[in-house]
Amino acid sequence: MGKDTVARLLLEAPDTFYFVVTATTRSPRPGEVDGYDYFFVSHDEFAQMIEEDDTIWLGIAGAGIAGGMGGMVISLIESGFIDVICSTGAQVYHDLHFAFDLPVKAISPHQDDDKLRRQGDTRIYDIGIRESETLEAQDHIIRKFVKESYNDLMVGEPISSWMFNYILGKWVLKNSKYPERSFVAYAAKHQVPIFWDSLANHSIAMNLVCTDREGFPLTLSAQKDIFESAAIVYGSSQTGFLELGGGGPKNFIQQTGPTISQILQIDYKGAERGLQISTANEKEGSLSGCTFNEAVTWGKYRAANEERLVQIWGEYSIIFPLLTAYVIDSVNRKSSKQIISHIPVYNDKLEKAG
Repeated sequence: MGKDTVARLLLEAPDTFYFVVTATTRSPRPGEVDGYDYFFVSHDEFAQMIEEDDTIWLGIAGAGIAGGMGGMVISLIESGFIDVICSTGAQVYHDLHFAFDLPVKAISPHQDDDKLRRQGDTRIYDIGIRESETLEAQDHIIRKFVKESYNDLMVGEPISSWMFNYILGKWVLKNSKYPERSFVAYAAKHQVPIFWDSLANHSIAMNLVCTDREGFPLTLSAQKDIFESAAIVYGSSQTGFLELGGGGPKNFIQQTGPTISQILQIDYKGAERGLQISTANEKEGSLSGCTFNEAVTWGKYRAANEERLVQIWGEYSIIFPLLTAYVIDSVNRKSSKQIISHIPVYNDKLEKAG
């Protein structure tokens, strides 16, 4: 009996086995179909971003960090391959579980969810997170951070999300059991700003509701996030976007171009390069599935160049590790651009251009 026959028989068992399409960086062989036999991944675009000294933005959507992929982001930061990050607030929150050694485990998605709720278990598909031992413990840590760092957070005016995350990262470096497991901590160490795509739809913001009422009120500014992210793009000689999934981070990163050209009425043609890994489909109408060529019409990218704008249809938990391993093995390490230290200069340049 051949392996194909064994695979077919296993797949006939209901809700037991599933066929997984894996990824490869080799070229397709005759008869092989992208997305069916393998996901055929081009690694050159990311390497070119690094080698040609783009200011590289990483967009983090989905549950990759909660699933344990933060180490790859740390490796890229340490190598000088990531300069700016836009993440959902949820992934910043879940990143801290690993730094503070809070339990996160693999779990089958085929569970009795009512039973899980009664047992105090939450899940993100196949990622199991305890409500008391992990989430409530993390909530306590977030509130402790705000109280202990309140003087640093209160600068006399509303703050941007990157400033909040920078102060949080420095606090994690000093106070967590395993800071080497946190991409938020390493971003702070290397002065890589982390923007949130939204100031409201995550557990960190939910905890700020409590600290506000406990005498430690904070105000974050979406307008600062928009302006300062655009200023980084405008002040960079070249820009490349690497987007894991889509959603809010993809939109936040790509809106920097229209902010400059459409809203501020400053001449700007768009980012030079883009690379997205996502399972979203263009026809669904969501931003996640929007093609880069379509984004060119909005001034988000300079030109509809398929060599510079690469979208990979696939699960990024499979493909992103391959890209990370490739550039770390084959591209020379670089010094960090220390973007945070240059933000005042970027802001001033954009202000004067207007």
